[in-house]
Amino acid sequence: MRGELFIRTDVDPAYEADFNAWYDREHMEERAAIPGFRWGRRYIRLAEGEGRYLALYQTESLGVFTSSAYAAAFGKQTAWSLANFERMRKPSRRVCAVETEVGAGTGAALGLVTLGAATASSVPALMRKLSEMAGVVSQRILVPDTALSTPLPAEQKEGRVLSAMLLIETTSDEVAQTAAAQVAGALALPASAVAYFRLLWELRSEDLRTA
Repeated sequence: MRGELFIRTDVDPAYEADFNAWYDREHMEERAAIPGFRWGRRYIRLAEGEGRYLALYQTESLGVFTSSAYAAAFGKQTAWSLANFERMRKPSRRVCAVETEVGAGTGAALGLVTLGAATASSVPALMRKLSEMAGVVSQRILVPDTALSTPLPAEQKEGRVLSAMLLIETTSDEVAQTAAAQVAGALALPASAVAYFRLLWELRSEDLRTA
């Protein structure tokens, strides 16, 4: 079973330009270069609200996050990384198992639905229905691993909830919003459970090996 690292955060506005430069020039490549990583992707939220930036990193297996190579990278941060970790506001770090995948491909936009525990069993049927919607490329459920999802330094620890999430890859912002809203409506989830993102860029690990 593949793994996926999910990092969502806001950033101190005074350092936003440096934060983006750090991600684009250093951090994405560092993570994508770790043995067992498949790709890294950065997103920006389409509407106002918490969690403006989203980064996803997929691995060949969940076990990659217990490897010596990952431990070395996680334990040896650059000064630039440490500075930007401190600038994060309300971050969320989840190490997840990738479950119930439907379709294939990377979308230009992403719908994110945070699932309640009582509704997760209903999602596969909704995913099959969504796969028929024009513009929906692929979908997957991410289930956080409690032991591996250690919090970031600035992350709120009290009352921390590790909920499963549905990610919907789409060809446009509009389809991402429509598809995610449809899922939330079917599951009677609050508006706060839904967010929409635009893909900023993707770095595939194989690209680093051939560069």
